[in-house]
Amino acid sequence: MKIYNTLTKRKEEFVPIEPGKVRMYVCGPTVYNLIHIGNARPMIVFDTVRRYMEHRGYEVNYVSNFTDVDDKIIKKAIEEGVDAETISQRYIAECKKDMEALNVRPATTHPLATQEICGMEEMIQTLIEKGHAYVAADGTVYFRTRSFSQYGKLSHKNLDDLEGGKRSLLVSGEDQKEDPLDFVLWKPKKEGEPAWESPWCDGRPGWHIECSVMSKKYLGDEIDIHAGGEDLIFPHHENEIAQSEAANGKTFARYWMHNAFLNIDNKKMSKSAGNFFTVRDILEQYDPMVLRFFMLSAHYRSPLNFSADLMEAAKNGLERIRTAASNLGFLQQNAKEGNRSEAEAALLETAREYAKKFDEAMDDDFNTADALAAVFELVKFINTNADENSSGEFLKALEEELLELADICGLSVQTGQELLDSDVEALIAERQAARKAKNFARADEIRNELQQKGILLEDTREGVKWKRA
Repeated sequence: MKIYNTLTKRKEEFVPIEPGKVRMYVCGPTVYNLIHIGNARPMIVFDTVRRYMEHRGYEVNYVSNFTDVDDKIIKKAIEEGVDAETISQRYIAECKKDMEALNVRPATTHPLATQEICGMEEMIQTLIEKGHAYVAADGTVYFRTRSFSQYGKLSHKNLDDLEGGKRSLLVSGEDQKEDPLDFVLWKPKKEGEPAWESPWCDGRPGWHIECSVMSKKYLGDEIDIHAGGEDLIFPHHENEIAQSEAANGKTFARYWMHNAFLNIDNKKMSKSAGNFFTVRDILEQYDPMVLRFFMLSAHYRSPLNFSADLMEAAKNGLERIRTAASNLGFLQQNAKEGNRSEAEAALLETAREYAKKFDEAMDDDFNTADALAAVFELVKFINTNADENSSGEFLKALEEELLELADICGLSVQTGQELLDSDVEALIAERQAARKAKNFARADEIRNELQQKGILLEDTREGVKWKRA
């Protein structure tokens, strides 16, 4: 298995620190609003990496944080007249709903920044004692960037070039810094903001220190894979390396993985451009599995363009897989009894070649685009070779092969036909009752459950309308 390592700019054979086990940290979202489809790409991509690692027999300790204290969270709280925790807890819950709809499995641990303050203070104190950090007059603690000789090794940026370009990593108070490139580890509180006691001042941590501490606590000083969007390479991940390696005296992460940006109709997504979409916006129009399929249709290191045409193509592609699975299920209901024939045994060996091609694609830096191409080859093979004369054993084996590959991709290929119309109507009635009782959590659960089974709901003035995707 080869992984493209951002640190070395080349594909490298994956060798875990501990045989048979993978320690993996993925930077999670800052929870101040509903997640957008750009947030969804790393969630889906690295969930698929995890699934494939487990398919290969690894035990994966997968940690993904929630940043639950941040300027944007505080701003939202002030706007609504509530505390920051109310905002963060609300959107953590909403994020988890979207993750469930997209079949993104919960992490082994989802740490929260606000629950790890003590660990952050301990690491900051260690950095001060080792001469890598210093305290300014107002209690702000800065990291001495030049004290870490390897700074820039991930982003491949030169310190002198950064200084020449007057690139500042500081939020405020630049005149206090020993060097323009030093960055904040701890900052003093402001009026109306959440704050914690520390040896330096009442305040809160800088953004970068959070992940260094949470990774160390839940995975150890050295981890196998650190992942996230390419926008995090600099300064966030660069600063994580500096902090962690300066404090712990060990290599922080062996492999660094970064997914490329998601564009909208070939333009950068932004609210000002009017092309900003949350996951909820898209799930009102499409089955969640269509969005997941779309995210996996390109290699994770390639920029991905979101458009209505490409989503329709993803919908059609997913439907091909679902139709093949549905046909296999239907054929099994009336299949002849008995063991598979010698001819069928030979056909199964051919079918398993497509699974081998799938694995080869995933072993090559998790090339999901080529892996899905192998799935379509299997679908074509199934459509050609499975019919009413096939044995039940043969049909079952083909179904298991197809479902296993789909599951590695996190794609639910249930067609929705298992739900009778009466079952759908009963769930819709339950959802309406939940909404009336203001039990919106249950109402959303029912909507997501129906979406995963291929049932799309539309709330209209005349009532709820539904259709099969």
